[in-house]
Amino acid sequence: MATLEQTLTYRLHLLHKLTDVASQRAYVQGTGLSMGVGRCLTAVGSFAPLSVNDLANKTNLTKGQASRAAQSLVEQGLVRKIASPNDGRGVVLTLTRNGQAAWSSAMQVIERRNQEIFGLLSESEQAQLSAMIDRLLAQARTPRSVAAPLAASDE
Repeated sequence: MATLEQTLTYRLHLLHKLTDVASQRAYVQGTGLSMGVGRCLTAVGSFAPLSVNDLANKTNLTKGQASRAAQSLVEQGLVRKIASPNDGRGVVLTLTRNGQAAWSSAMQVIERRNQEIFGLLSESEQAQLSAMIDRLLAQARTPRSVAAPLAASDE
């Protein structure tokens, strides 16, 4: 039996925690936004138009967390919120002109962080790791997967 620190899930969680500390600082320094709000900004910029539910799914947040982050971005003039033409109670989120500039800055932060974290791997190793992560994500998202119930939790 493997020891706890030898398990992949433990090491993935540790890598996540260690990189999040530096990423939080990088987001604030690079964009003036918290990491959570910055991630919401990048999701809106990358996948717009988005509903709040879509934003929650893309950022792995609860609907309430996504709603608060979206409202913060609206109040900062970075995101536009308009009534959804398809859902009378819903809204559609898109970037404003200022939001596009902030999105570009946030994407540069992400690119720098990815390089800092994965730059020690060769291009081939990065491609292999990316493909393996895609496979693991696909497996975790399947209805019969043991990992599927964890996708909705805060773990």
